[in-house]
Amino acid sequence: MLCNSLVSKNGVRLLSSAPKRIYLPIASLAQTTNNNLKSSKPNLKISENDTKAQKCLTMETLSSTVKNVQYAVRGRVVIRAGELEKELQNGVSKPFDRVIRANIGDCHATGQKPITFLRQVMAICSYPDLLKSDEFPEDVKQRAKELLNACGGGSVGAYTDSTGLEIVRKHIADFITERDGFTCDSDDIYLTTGASGGIKIMMEMLLNGQNEIPAGFMIPIPQYPLYSATISEYNAEQIGYYLD
Repeated sequence: MLCNSLVSKNGVRLLSSAPKRIYLPIASLAQTTNNNLKSSKPNLKISENDTKAQKCLTMETLSSTVKNVQYAVRGRVVIRAGELEKELQNGVSKPFDRVIRANIGDCHATGQKPITFLRQVMAICSYPDLLKSDEFPEDVKQRAKELLNACGGGSVGAYTDSTGLEIVRKHIADFITERDGFTCDSDDIYLTTGASGGIKIMMEMLLNGQNEIPAGFMIPIPQYPLYSATISEYNAEQIGYYLD
């Protein structure tokens, strides 16, 4: 129902419940719209062979650059290790009682204890209310405050610059300057999600675009499996060289 508006003596606008005339009834408008939609529908025909939805992504249509990727760090050895661990958990008898994953440098998985300071700072940054706790040393709280103050909205859940959190890049630049004896600019520091992310960024920069001849990457043999996997993913060529 539409309402009339009235203005009282003191200038306050009031609403009355008196209905105004509706020139085009809603029911009529809905019927007109429905008729227009029916008349505008395309004349679609489905053949007998097209009665089921077709999958557009299958192993046959998947890019060959993806299918050719061989990443040993996540390959058959690791898969088999996971299977053996599950068998041990289910009580299957083996001539060993545990699996040691020595194919990658996963130190914590093999028993290395984490650095307490780092874990405490991470805990406070994730849950700032812990700043009120007496369980954390003052140097930990101070570092957590510095990091939180550098984050948007004081939260680690906020977006950062594409190059990484500025205060962290400045700390890295100061460390390099002190260690190596020459000035390091924080604007030249680019933070990545681990070594793998950094390697991929650098390799993308070296690709030669749409040239007919693919880019070639020289890598040492034996090599870090990420190199060959990324080269295949980018449809480039691996050029191996052996070490003396």
